Amino acid sequence: MAIKRQVWKEKFGDWYREIIDTAKIIDYRYPIKGCGVWLPYGFKLREHVLSVIRGFLDGAGHNEMLFPTLIPEDLIAKESTHIKSFEEEAYWITHGGKNELSVKLALRPTSETAITPMVKLWVRSHADLPLKIYQIGSIFRYETKATRPLIRVREVTTFKEAHTFHVSHEEARAQVLAANDIYAKIFYELCVPYVVSERPSWDRFAGALSTFAFDTIFPDGRCLQIGTSHDLGQNFSKVFDLTFEDLDGKHDFVWQTSYGISERAIAAVIAIHGDDRGLVIPPKIAPIQVIVVPILYKGFEEQINSECQHVEKTLSQEGVKVEIDDRSKVTPGAKFYEWESKGVPLRIEIGPRDVEQGKITLARRDTGEKIPCKRGSLSLVGKTLTEIEDNLRNRAWKVMENNISTTGDLTEAKRMLNKEGGIVEVPWCGQAACGQQIEGEVDARVLGLPVGVSEAVSGICPCCGKKGDRRIRVARTY
Repeated sequence: MAIKRQVWKEKFGDWYREIIDTAKIIDYRYPIKGCGVWLPYGFKLREHVLSVIRGFLDGAGHNEMLFPTLIPEDLIAKESTHIKSFEEEAYWITHGGKNELSVKLALRPTSETAITPMVKLWVRSHADLPLKIYQIGSIFRYETKATRPLIRVREVTTFKEAHTFHVSHEEARAQVLAANDIYAKIFYELCVPYVVSERPSWDRFAGALSTFAFDTIFPDGRCLQIGTSHDLGQNFSKVFDLTFEDLDGKHDFVWQTSYGISERAIAAVIAIHGDDRGLVIPPKIAPIQVIVVPILYKGFEEQINSECQHVEKTLSQEGVKVEIDDRSKVTPGAKFYEWESKGVPLRIEIGPRDVEQGKITLARRDTGEKIPCKRGSLSLVGKTLTEIEDNLRNRAWKVMENNISTTGDLTEAKRMLNKEGGIVEVPWCGQAACGQQIEGEVDARVLGLPVGVSEAVSGICPCCGKKGDRRIRVARTY
């Protein structure tokens, strides 16, 4: 990579665009702004991330489904708050061939208004609840800001949205908190650090009683929202007359939740763990966990290739995703560079000296450390992959925690954001007017109230002078 580590933070945008291309993740030269083509290596990374997501959702009793991409305008329009929030972002289909449609069709920006009417056909009584479903597909939003690969796009090709339906608000609220726990487990597996905040009243998902968001900090100091969960109350069920019969034979409206996570999770993996040489991918989701590179020398070719094949076979039998780079017209140095840029966690080098000494050499992508390994001690590979994962996770959390600050002065908060970025927490009285004033004065977005940490704080709201008995998070965002 041409970008050096010491200026990586300042040049992060350039680094990010370059590595998406160099590592062959997505090709954004498709002739529609904000749309790209997943390339084979990136697609494997995507599938491994989705495997993690599916595993936790399936394990928590969710069933995967797939709903149509098209939503009739009259369905979306039924929930007025919801459609108003998407009116500048929706893509509309007005013609079928040469015929003008009697009802416009939207390419789904999200699916509450598509799913709820169908659930009405399936739910009759309390015995049908709770119902927990999810789908993974594309959503479409006419993004007017500058598009960024995987971060701000017009077709979100990897959108997981879960929708759950319950007999009571208590049960639905508990499900939202359970969804947050699921997301915590997902991001743990991806080695991505985060904060959880409850979004302020003026920045909730349209139609929700409350919204929680997972945010992470990128190397340039800006925050990216990587997951959300919503308590939808009975807003959508009332609009679509989704009711159930309770134990006493009475009818009530169903209580709903929804929670989404997109390909931004992949962007976070790329951004947070990368370095001046390219990607650094956590082993569990890496398309290739181990790359074996033969270092051929005249007279040793057969022995070296045989040893490489032995290593590949042994590791494959242990469930390791391993490949041999046996391209004859590419030098070992060029191979090292390529696989480092693609973030392969572990490289095994086998040359004539290794064959003579009955060993192989392990090269860690995260630290660059080279470790000699005896031929019969390939169990060290699994141990090293675990160490790499732990190191990436711990390193990322430490960096994030070091970029969260506290101050009661808005001038100081703005200075912090201008200089270092990250997240700044300030005392807040709880009034929306003060929260919005804080946003304006520090020129940043309010992420919300901290969740899962002590919220006790002493201080004065910097806007009204009243006691600030809670904190509010602000950050520059994508």
